[in-house]
Amino acid sequence: MISRYTRPEMASIWEAQTRFKIWFEIEAHAADALAELGVIPKEAARTIWAKARDAIFDVARIDEIERETRHDVIAFLTHLAEIVGPEARFVHQGMTSSDVLDTCLNVQLTRAADLLVDDVDKVLAALKKRAFEHKMTPTIGRSHGIHAEPVTFGLKLAYAYAEFTRARERLVIARKEIATCAISGAVGTFAQIDPRVEAHVAKAMGLIPEPISTQVIPRDRHAMYFATLGVIAASVERLATEIRHLQRTEVLEAEEFFSEGQKGSSAMPHKRNPVLSENLTGLSRMVRAYVTPAMENVVLWHERDISHSSAERMIAPDATVTLDFALNRLAGLIDKLLIYPENMQKNLDRLGGLIHSQRLLIALTQKGCSREDAYKLVQRNAMPVWRGQGDFQTLLKKDPEVKKYLSDAEISAQFDLGYHFKHVDTIFRRVFGDG
Repeated sequence: MISRYTRPEMASIWEAQTRFKIWFEIEAHAADALAELGVIPKEAARTIWAKARDAIFDVARIDEIERETRHDVIAFLTHLAEIVGPEARFVHQGMTSSDVLDTCLNVQLTRAADLLVDDVDKVLAALKKRAFEHKMTPTIGRSHGIHAEPVTFGLKLAYAYAEFTRARERLVIARKEIATCAISGAVGTFAQIDPRVEAHVAKAMGLIPEPISTQVIPRDRHAMYFATLGVIAASVERLATEIRHLQRTEVLEAEEFFSEGQKGSSAMPHKRNPVLSENLTGLSRMVRAYVTPAMENVVLWHERDISHSSAERMIAPDATVTLDFALNRLAGLIDKLLIYPENMQKNLDRLGGLIHSQRLLIALTQKGCSREDAYKLVQRNAMPVWRGQGDFQTLLKKDPEVKKYLSDAEISAQFDLGYHFKHVDTIFRRVFGDG
């Protein structure tokens, strides 16, 4: 995590103080359950809460102890004993470090997912607002980067809205899958701790018990979580790349908001660069990069090892913090995006009517011309226009072989721009519903 791309609420989930607070809550809830089962004195469980519920844990002190013990959980428990006193001997009974570490990580990941869902909602709101603003704004659709047929700018944004709707659904599923708790002891057999303790801690922490853990919570859950973040990041980049292309000087159909006082280049004062969408492209690549180590973390030796641990200490905060920042930046970018319908119309007209070639092809076949001959007739009139020699409609009306099948009026009718938008309402209802 670096401050440049970090938002405070997400960062706070991964702060050391937050982590130690969660560790304490796991231990204290476990103590409550153990007390109810008669394993430890009820007074001890009450004292643990009373002494440490509002404690500010001394991170430097814990780090100092860890330098000697070389074990983070033991260092924490030692510091906790300094706060709680003699009753601390009843903390962590029958538990293993992974019970604390894995349950805590999943608490953090569920909290991060909640923030990310809110972030996606912001993106969806911005996309929906701008899509309806430009529902019927004509623009050119491109395939292979080349002019194809007309679409509307509202449809471009509706594509993204549908994609981020799927992203939200996947994120909700990933949150549910990661929200498990393991308090099962060494090698996950519950030999030293009753399964009812796990059930109690899970409920208290907003999780569900892991059906079977092998001292660690299975990492396929985490792999799916980070894979979901990676797919969302890919969607961010897809939309950011579209904006970058639309802002190119030769296109300029849309443009990132350029604030007063903003500078585009240290050398060229005229520049207005798509810096936000380029930034989103880079951030998205980083989030996707964290997917591979998450996948590799699935493979652990026997009941556990810690080959996954070092990777997770980095990828969990970095992936969630980075995607949180990217989604919020994307929402703001879309909300303030400058859109230029007049340039869209210029680009629609740029090829002299060639964007209607398919309609001419179909019209000829419907009048009895074979598809092969119709294609040749349309293409031979299109190619001069492609080279800047003439107007497509005019050339078609001068072609005697075309005129065998189509009158001037019938040819002109194929150049109706509105024809391409007759199902926009249907598509919008599919994407946004009837509301």
